[in-house]
Amino acid sequence: MAQKGVQLDRETFSCSICLDLLKDPVTTTCGHSYCMKCIKGFWDGEDEKKIHSCPQCRQSFTPRPVLLKNTMLAALVEELKKTGPPPAPVDHCYAGAEDVACDVCTGRKLRACKSCLVCLASYCEQHLQPHYDVAPLKKHKLVEPSKKLQENICSRHDEVMKMFCRTDQQCICYLCSVEEHKGHDTVSAAAERTKRQRELEGSRQNIQQRIQDREKEVKLLQKEVEAFNGSADKAVEDSEKTFTELIRLMEKRSSDVKQQVRSQQKREVSRVKELQEKLEQEMAELKRRDAELKLLSHTEDHNQFLHSYLSLSALSEPTHSSSINIRPLSNFEDVTAALSAVRDKLQDVLREKWTKVSPTEVDVLLSAAEPTTRAGFFKYSQEITLDPNTANTWLVLSEGNRRATYMKRPQSYSNHPDRFTGWPQVLSRESLTGRCYWEVDRRAAVIYVAVAYKNISRAGGGDECGFGFNDKSWSLFCFHNSYSFRHNSVHTPISGPRSSRVGVYLDHRAGILSFYSISQTMTFLHRVQTTFTQPLHAGVWVYGNRATAELCKLK
Repeated sequence: MAQKGVQLDRETFSCSICLDLLKDPVTTTCGHSYCMKCIKGFWDGEDEKKIHSCPQCRQSFTPRPVLLKNTMLAALVEELKKTGPPPAPVDHCYAGAEDVACDVCTGRKLRACKSCLVCLASYCEQHLQPHYDVAPLKKHKLVEPSKKLQENICSRHDEVMKMFCRTDQQCICYLCSVEEHKGHDTVSAAAERTKRQRELEGSRQNIQQRIQDREKEVKLLQKEVEAFNGSADKAVEDSEKTFTELIRLMEKRSSDVKQQVRSQQKREVSRVKELQEKLEQEMAELKRRDAELKLLSHTEDHNQFLHSYLSLSALSEPTHSSSINIRPLSNFEDVTAALSAVRDKLQDVLREKWTKVSPTEVDVLLSAAEPTTRAGFFKYSQEITLDPNTANTWLVLSEGNRRATYMKRPQSYSNHPDRFTGWPQVLSRESLTGRCYWEVDRRAAVIYVAVAYKNISRAGGGDECGFGFNDKSWSLFCFHNSYSFRHNSVHTPISGPRSSRVGVYLDHRAGILSFYSISQTMTFLHRVQTTFTQPLHAGVWVYGNRATAELCKLK
């Protein structure tokens, strides 16, 4: 108990500046005592202001008081020194080179725990205590320790800058607002901070959205790489089969074709990889900028926030998909088609010598013949409408159920077993058999033009439901300036001119499905030769705000 009493006495007779026992104690008129050297050093730093204050209660004195040694305190301190050795020193946190130091401490300064925007000074825990105890000081604005407090002082009027001039885009003091900034659009720094904070949040949202967009595009590019690889592998396989059918009479040509396909595959994959790296670099920059803005958004000092915000460099322009300039995917299918043509010519030669021609084969060959003009296709045009019971909730049908529009919010449709619940797609009401032709007008960057069996799965977002991702559907994927054909999750890149309209020709009996790009001219894109086991339904998959796909009325 005795030791505790001595400890209490030592704290009572310690200087609040150096935190040690008083040396040559003096007492200010406000009643607080300090070492003579400590208080003189503190007041020396305030001489320029012509006003001197108490480090504890901040009471000011004008003029600077003349202090005399307090002999009674000096005698008490000397008696206290005789009571025994001082207690073990407290492990104080002294300020390092990177820390904000307490402005009141003398000698080795302690690390500041808060800065005051009114006093424009930083304080350690002990010297900060008056701001918690003294009523006038409680109203002061305390923030995290800052080395930039002097930036809040107007260099012209030596006043705290609490105003912001929107005309000149700079922080000013009140005197500036009535002098050189008179008549300008001025507001309080706090009000401008609130406005800029909203702008900052908007910028962060924009950056985060751009990050999400870039991530989607990177994934899409990765899928295109897989499509290139899959298409190249299929082209090589088909070429090998064709050369086998020709009994290896063209083995050298087979090797040449294989080498060309692999060479183009390498070039295209390398190009897409470069695009991926570009987008990933942009995402890294966006994430770094987002971290900077997040840190800035937590800055409590309005002026420091505005200084930092105004000094931010402009964000680089986004790398939009259009600027990436994705070229139409090379059509490896052309390799297979060319070789098939050679095989067909050889078969024709053989057929001339072959007298036993199957009537069934002749019928199939005649049925497979397609019209050569758009007018010829119109002979097989069929009016098709979309079935509302199959429409995903993100789609709205209009124009007599011929147009599907992607909406910002899902619609309140009644539950129906035919409705697609995961993918934004819809099927036609009419089933398609025989020969049919229709055209789809698209106002969207991303769309699938498809046909599917009626028993395609409807519930969820799995591959079994998506057009082209299963064995019950076939689709032409239109993405910006490129196309690809998809069936049973196999993607075949296709080259062709960009257009806003796609033509679809179906010969159900012959198992032929063809796609055409429709603009001023009609350009062939892709043909499928298979066996359809059920009636088909036309379908569209639409994505993007207010994106539309419409089944056209053909004259």
